[in-house]
Amino acid sequence: MTWQRRWLGLGWAVILGWAVSALGADQAVPAKIRVLIIDGQNNHNWRETTPRMKKILEECGRFTVDVATAPEKPRVPPKPKTDDPAALAKYAEAKAAAEKALPAYQAAMAKFRPAIENYDVVLSNYNGDPWPAEFQTALDDAVKSGRLGLVIVHAANNAFPGWKEYNQMIGMGWRSKDYGDRLKLDDTGALIRVPKGADEGSGHRYTGEFAVVIRDPQHPITRGMPREWMHARDELYDNMRGPIENVHLLATAYSKGTKAHEPMIWTVAYGKGRVFHTPMGHDVAAMRCVGFAATLQRGTEWAATGEVTIPLPANFPGPEKSSTAP
Repeated sequence: MTWQRRWLGLGWAVILGWAVSALGADQAVPAKIRVLIIDGQNNHNWRETTPRMKKILEECGRFTVDVATAPEKPRVPPKPKTDDPAALAKYAEAKAAAEKALPAYQAAMAKFRPAIENYDVVLSNYNGDPWPAEFQTALDDAVKSGRLGLVIVHAANNAFPGWKEYNQMIGMGWRSKDYGDRLKLDDTGALIRVPKGADEGSGHRYTGEFAVVIRDPQHPITRGMPREWMHARDELYDNMRGPIENVHLLATAYSKGTKAHEPMIWTVAYGKGRVFHTPMGHDVAAMRCVGFAATLQRGTEWAATGEVTIPLPANFPGPEKSSTAP
């Protein structure tokens, strides 16, 4: 063999080895999931919770996260319960300023249309004025077709009571007792469907630490979790109401307020799409729970892909004590 042939053979070996290595690297490191968090209006502190959830998702290395913030609605402060002229004058001034800013806000809100086509999953941290009809239709179509996953956290399930498709997407949310049915479990684990009008409207009649009980240990989101684990102090939503169509219940929590096991983690099959929903996550303190963070990561990955590759952390909480991140 001449030196030219030896050199040519060595060159092809290097190129082939590089190609195989590159292929192996691509197979070992899947493309990151593109997440869009929508916030901007909420009766909770979205300015603190959105950055926390962004950090939770990004720190596991599986996601890239962007944020779309809706226009801020001008707010009129409550009228003071006093006859003090200075306080009343200050209120009148604030009210006039809000009314003056309202047309500009309405015009900006009418143009609010996040580019969801550039993402794999939307996480809603929004509870406020209705989104424009065009955007509602776009989101509905994207989720229903399976092109987009949807994640609902805490007060996002308070939003849009008049949007039929949204209520189907989330399965159940914070609504009046006459809005729809509710689900609960008794102490034997039997599932009870309560018809609308019975029991009470939605609330959080208990706030504190509580045990999350896994009801489906085989689902990708909950697989490997302890059958019971302690969640950090949080509002325990109860009496969630809705159409409850194609809902798969993954976990519950016992409310000392309602004396029932309330839905705490569930999924919804919406057309060809996947929705992950948890009413946990009232504030940053609750989101510091390692159990919440892991559930959010795995639920978001599942909503986007239908699979879960993110492992549970070594400090995942057990049944006796919650575990919180710094």
